[in-house]
Amino acid sequence: MDRSKEGLSVMVDTLGVAVVGFGWMGRVHTQAYARVPHHYPRLPLRPELVTVAEDVPGRAEEAAAQFGFASTTRDWREVAADPRVQAVSITAPNFLHREIGVAMAEAGKHIWIEKPVGLTAEDARAVADAAAGAGVRSAVGFNYRNAPAVEAARELIASGEIGTVTHVRVRLFSDYAAHPQGALTWRFERERGGSGVLGDLASHGADLARFLLGDIASLTADTAVFVPERARPTGATAGHTLATGELGPVENEDYVNCLLRFASGARGVLEACRVSVGEQNNYGFEVHGTKGAVFWDFRRMGELGISRGSRYQDQPVSTVYVGPGDGEFGAFQPGAANAMGYDDLKVVEAYRFLRSVAEGTPYGATLEDAVHSAAVLDAMARSAQSGAWVDV
Repeated sequence: MDRSKEGLSVMVDTLGVAVVGFGWMGRVHTQAYARVPHHYPRLPLRPELVTVAEDVPGRAEEAAAQFGFASTTRDWREVAADPRVQAVSITAPNFLHREIGVAMAEAGKHIWIEKPVGLTAEDARAVADAAAGAGVRSAVGFNYRNAPAVEAARELIASGEIGTVTHVRVRLFSDYAAHPQGALTWRFERERGGSGVLGDLASHGADLARFLLGDIASLTADTAVFVPERARPTGATAGHTLATGELGPVENEDYVNCLLRFASGARGVLEACRVSVGEQNNYGFEVHGTKGAVFWDFRRMGELGISRGSRYQDQPVSTVYVGPGDGEFGAFQPGAANAMGYDDLKVVEAYRFLRSVAEGTPYGATLEDAVHSAAVLDAMARSAQSGAWVDV
């Protein structure tokens, strides 16, 4: 690390970072690294874009030209062996997370990895154990918990202002796979995409539920595939593209509905769908307590609906705008009701990852949180197959 840089009376080190997998999420991570110094000028680490790994021909070179990576490679193993790299963003497809994550940890690299961490709880545990054994820091892409309003809701719940929590509903509805001509990418294959919408969206829901209310003790789930066939793509894809090739089967879940029992005694519903026509990123939660309630909708990310008081019946709900005193809001906006966006949540995530590396203590979601989320997803899959309640 180079201590020659100094700003705002803070000694600043550089941290060599790499991005493995440069689809849409790789781009998001890269942009977040670039923005961290703008929003957190006193952070004593500055990420330096060392290398990008991507096996699609030309994509890594385009990333280097646009964002300034010093080098490129098509083989992620070269990143593990590169002494210039001290931290790695793993934004490759799900089925590669375990292999890459374990290799990077064993090579002594700090890991910022997207959810789900692998295809199963066993995969997530393998990466977590490798990171713990190597003494490296980790961050996981549970970005919705980084929203200042979500952190404010958690504090409100913990304070007892809405009484004892009785039940929660967590929803994640999207239309990203609703088009029947959506390409049959790795996301729809069991071996490479895992459990479909469970990993894509319900993983966020499981993390949010635990972040707000504590551990989930047991559950029962039902799943469905509503678009059973899709066209195979004829070339490399990025994001959610359309295709007109030969049809193939969708092997994993479009939809999940789950009843939850928390260790606290609270009850819950978690529902997620990737083929919901008319729904664009309809993510949020409703938490009810014995004295009130709190509501959050990602599409109005800086707002909370809060009901509190002593009326019980006919108690109104007020809209509250979070502001600089809530979470990391003050690093982005000067006053309440100024909007933050999705990419800002990833900047928060990058900051907490880098702060964890700088201070040697965890901030934000870690691989242990990923293991908990993955255990819930595994329990959902077992319950959907058996039709029974399953312990987490």
